[in-house]
Amino acid sequence: MYEKGVSSVLDYSVEGKESEKEFDNALKTVLNIIEFAKALDAIPIAVFKPSGFGRFKLYEKKNNGVDLNADEIKEWERVEARFEAVCKKAKAYDVAVLIDAEESWIQDAVDALVTKMMKIYNTEKPIVFNTLQMYRHDRMAFLKKEHAMAKTEGYYLGYKLVRGAYMEKENDRAKEKKYESPICKSKQATDENFNDALQYMINHLDCMSIFAGTHNENSSYLLMELMEEKHILNNDPRIWFGQLYGMSDHISFNLSHLGYNVAKYMPFGPVKDVMPYLIRRAEENTSVAGQTGRELALIKKEKERRKNA
Repeated sequence: MYEKGVSSVLDYSVEGKESEKEFDNALKTVLNIIEFAKALDAIPIAVFKPSGFGRFKLYEKKNNGVDLNADEIKEWERVEARFEAVCKKAKAYDVAVLIDAEESWIQDAVDALVTKMMKIYNTEKPIVFNTLQMYRHDRMAFLKKEHAMAKTEGYYLGYKLVRGAYMEKENDRAKEKKYESPICKSKQATDENFNDALQYMINHLDCMSIFAGTHNENSSYLLMELMEEKHILNNDPRIWFGQLYGMSDHISFNLSHLGYNVAKYMPFGPVKDVMPYLIRRAEENTSVAGQTGRELALIKKEKERRKNA
């Protein structure tokens, strides 16, 4: 892919584990990826999932402000230490690290920890990236709040923008527990929220970097147009487009042909552990209007082209 200008993001997609041994193994894998990324131009970015570094229930307790017992305090310190080890190495090796988003009922705890890492390691440029799931109607307010804090305290922000991967789960839980769902009321509202975030970040590119994780053609065109309006070079290192390996290749390779920074997420790990991630990604992208039909039409067109070549 790199010969065609498309980079790779190696994504160790194991999550939902319970043991310290498994969390330490995930840490070791991510640290190895950073070393790999340092040595290869084709792999410029690392990524990890917070629930790969600690128990979901522990994040949930921390999120809800529940007092931790002595063992849990030490356990949380180990979670923080894993985040710190990755971010420290990423800074030393000059490799950006994207930290994935989680369900809303643990995301506040994740956000607080990622912001803490940004304050330490993003003093010169964005190294640590948080993820904003823009199907949440509160994420624009969060972005603006974080921007104000970063300006005051003097550090850079990096964000991966996505639409989101837990919509049904979020809505079902909100209904069950009788609280307002954090999810936008419609796909159009989600699209507008995503595009508003692109606009906001482009307007503040002096202190932010964007990784636009999207299979949506309209959002991709919008970001291209915004860059052109602002006279931003196609290969500006502060802006990346990202798609999943095996999906939306027409977006990825057309962008790379025009000189934009493009990366494909490459999930890996034991099949039984990676399946939940892959299923979520498939479900998430069925919401892209016409996605499947468009992909099939492009495949048929390419088959015809090769047959007639």
